[in-house]
Formats: sequence, structure tokens, C-alpha cells
Amino acid sequence: MQNNRYFQEVPTSPTAMGKVVAVCGMPGSGKGEFAQIMANHNVPVRSMGDMVRAEVAARSLDPSPTIFGEVAADLRAKYGEEVLAVRLADEVDNLLLSHAIVLIEGMRGTAEFDIFSSRWDSRFSSMAIVASKEIRFSRTQSRGRSEDGDYSQFEIREKREAGWGLMELINAADFTIKNEGSLEDLIYQSQSWLSNFSKK
Repeated sequence: MQNNRYFQEVPTSPTAMGKVVAVCGMPGSGKGEFAQIMANHNVPVRSMGDMVRAEVAARSLDPSPTIFGEVAADLRAKYGEEVLAVRLADEVDNLLLSHAIVLIEGMRGTAEFDIFSSRWDSRFSSMAIVASKEIRFSRTQSRGRSEDGDYSQFEIREKREAGWGLMELINAADFTIKNEGSLEDLIYQSQSWLSNFSKK
């Protein structure tokens, strides 16, 4: 998953000693819920999806179900697959100066993984949140986000994100949480993981 083109542009930070965890998962898996649980435990969260939403707003585009994927694809086409990771890295380093753990929500591509792992080396870990396709689609229909559409749009999004290498990231993740139960179950699993991870 290595991309040498960006290695010198994103140097390892010698000052920040905290840990970085990037969470990945297919649409509707529960990445946002996991991130909120971490935030409730004083772990700062930076969302790659929020960066795309901000770009949509900056371009004054109508937030239709398809536009977010189109803008994300456009950014990657114009500036490289690593564009969102490169933009986020310095901000994360600043947070590491005062926090033991920083969470990146929404890692979707192998190019992003390469940037993060090269920047933070052994201080970087990945977390996958997984759930069945049926459960995930049902969640997208109930959460009311403007980027969520009907099943055909859900399928398009699945294929687009898989094309960025998302399934490879999920399968190779350092940690995995299966999120097919209640929110209380996810909270329990997430808190248990954080307690153990904080001790390492």
C-alpha cells in the first residue's frame, strides 16, 4: 500500500508522542458512533468525511446524495489519492502535542493509510467497524444525512469506496469491532477497547 511519491512531503513528526488511530468501515457500519463514543471520553476526533462536507459547502453545491462522492472523487483526481490525509496530518500532529490519543474518523483508501503509517509509524493503528450489508443500509435510511440515498445510491457508494481500497483496510485493520447489536453494546465494546489500548 506504499506510495513513495508523498513520503518526503509528509515527514515523521519528532515532537508529537501520542498515538493515532484511524477508524474505517463501510457506509453505515458505525464509524461515526464509535467516534462520538471516543469524543465522549476526551479523545479528539478529526473526520475525513467532514473535510469533504466542508469542500461541498465551500463550492456552494447542493448537498444531494451523490455530490459528496463526486467531490471526494474530484479531489482525489486533481490532487492525488492522498489529498485528504495530507490536509489532515498537520492538524493531527498539533493535537498530539496535548493528547495521548487522536482519532481519525473515516479512513477510506490505501493511499491514506500509507500517509498515516509513514507519518506516525509504530504510533499509528487502524480500527475497523464492521456490520452486515443489510444492517448498514437500514442505518443509512434512518440517520438522515444528505449524502445517503436509496439502495441504488448505497450500492454506488459501496463500489466507489471499495475501489479506493477500503475492503483491504478493513481486512488488515489492527483492531475490529463487530457492530450489529444495540448502541449500548457498541459503547461497551468501544469503552473496553479504549481502556485496553490506553494501557499500551
